[in-house]
Amino acid sequence: MQVLAKPASTPVGQAQAGESALKPLPTQDALPRRFSDFATMGEALDYAAGGTRGFNFHDPRGTLTRAYPYSELRSDAIACAYRLIAHGIQPQDRIALVAETGPEFAQLFFGVIYAGAWPVPLPLPTSFGGKESYIDQLSVQLNSCDPKMLFFPGELSEMASEAARQNGVEPMDYEGFLAREAAPCRLPQADTDDIAYLQYSSGSTRFPHGVAVTHKALLSNLSAHSHGMKLEPQDRCISWLPWYHDMGLVGCFLSPVANQVTVDYLKTEDFARRPLAWLDLITRNEGTTISYSPTFGYDICARRMSSQTRASDRFDLSRWRLAGNGADMIRPDVMQSFVDAFADAGFSPSAFLPSYGLAESTLAVTIMPPGEGIVVELVEETELSGGDVAEGRPQRYRAIVNCGKPVKDMVVEIRDEDGGVLPERQIGKVWTTGPSLMVGYYRDEEATAACMKDGWLDTGDMGYMSDGYLYIVGRAKDMIIINGRNHWPQDIEWAVEQLPGFKQGDIAAFSITTPGGEEAPAVLVHCRTSDTEERAKLREQIRERVRAITGMNCVVELVPPRTLPRTSSGKLSRSKARKLYLEGEIVPYDVAA
Repeated sequence: MQVLAKPASTPVGQAQAGESALKPLPTQDALPRRFSDFATMGEALDYAAGGTRGFNFHDPRGTLTRAYPYSELRSDAIACAYRLIAHGIQPQDRIALVAETGPEFAQLFFGVIYAGAWPVPLPLPTSFGGKESYIDQLSVQLNSCDPKMLFFPGELSEMASEAARQNGVEPMDYEGFLAREAAPCRLPQADTDDIAYLQYSSGSTRFPHGVAVTHKALLSNLSAHSHGMKLEPQDRCISWLPWYHDMGLVGCFLSPVANQVTVDYLKTEDFARRPLAWLDLITRNEGTTISYSPTFGYDICARRMSSQTRASDRFDLSRWRLAGNGADMIRPDVMQSFVDAFADAGFSPSAFLPSYGLAESTLAVTIMPPGEGIVVELVEETELSGGDVAEGRPQRYRAIVNCGKPVKDMVVEIRDEDGGVLPERQIGKVWTTGPSLMVGYYRDEEATAACMKDGWLDTGDMGYMSDGYLYIVGRAKDMIIINGRNHWPQDIEWAVEQLPGFKQGDIAAFSITTPGGEEAPAVLVHCRTSDTEERAKLREQIRERVRAITGMNCVVELVPPRTLPRTSSGKLSRSKARKLYLEGEIVPYDVAA
């Protein structure tokens, strides 16, 4: 198969899209592989710098713009540590960093670690509704972690500086700081039990939770991660995931350093504009075997493939050994659509690697053994809701995805509301324990005590175990309780998605109290038609679809596109949608009843 072949008319020395005069860093070198068996992340980078692997940064068209070996990252990071110490930064100071994918963030993140301070990655503005919303988000997180400095790309200077001003934090653009002299000085000696970084969980909005992770917990999880994936010498990674979210930061930024893996990066915003550039990059990089994405990444790629185009005419995905999936509920229908779209390009369904994790456990809790792919169990709705089958009502099933087995040194239990351990195949709260757990939420003892008890973490998720594998059903806080029965919002949202013109993220379901004082499900739906009659018909179609699938009558509100709020990692925030709707900040279209 010929992929992106250069036409004969191309002048010698002129690069085509996706090609570069730069040479990418190698997949393999002579440095013996060590799997995260270090005391600190600084020690991990010290070791990785002895080889020739590292990071490759690419532009929106997949052209290599910077090859950044770990040896260069280390020397740059130590220079950053010198600058920080000269600037007055002390051990345990917090340093906030707007996490743009690039060498500037990378060297400053490790520079903060070498200086003994705590890096705090913060989001880019792509997930927020505008300038004021982004300033507000940065402001609440800065207030929470109380950093000495906030670093940011120059193009975000106005917004970031305003958020810093509101919180008495020193603003600093990356370029200006990195141009300073770096006078050598003595660096503090880190301990394995020291805090390595603070990470804001993806749900952090008005009430931010800064997850404090030690070097020991981080490296334990990175070791478990590489063990669960059965990392091989020829493995190479490609990622577009943001560095302010745990899957991008831990799985695709820190793990490659600690396990000496070369990575090729696309910026998240470049993936959002041209999703298939991700698959182009996998195709061109012959060593690529590992790449992760939430469900929506696979969904958007499958949707972008024209029914008139053969995937094999453009892509070669035959070397993709581990197609990781996590960070949100895994949709088996979306995974099947991706297989249907790209099977002829060599993509194997067995490459799918479902996983489950959260920032509070550093990253991974469970990982599917490589090669087993997507495995589902059909569970009757009443088993999910804890109710009894109503007489005469047909049984309805939902496909629940197997999220794998607990990673090395982590333990999972399913518990009831009273804390009792449930037997296999009974749905309850997912609890986990092990060396990867966070110390707690920074400066929030109450929130920490609410989810951590006797060394165990209440994940807030509902699920069950089956033959040693974990199946995730949904978030406990999202459950809709109507007339004493439990309903999952995903069931309602998936029902609406079956109608033409809707996709994942267009619908948010939650419970409200009606004027009559009764609880009822509400469904907010992105509407793209301006015709009033069409809107009325659409609303009735949605009502009927939800009634047919769930047996419930619901309140349907049509809202403008891009109205439904998302977390910093891009996931739908049902709780925030409910809050904004009830406060009148989400204004539905006026549709005749």
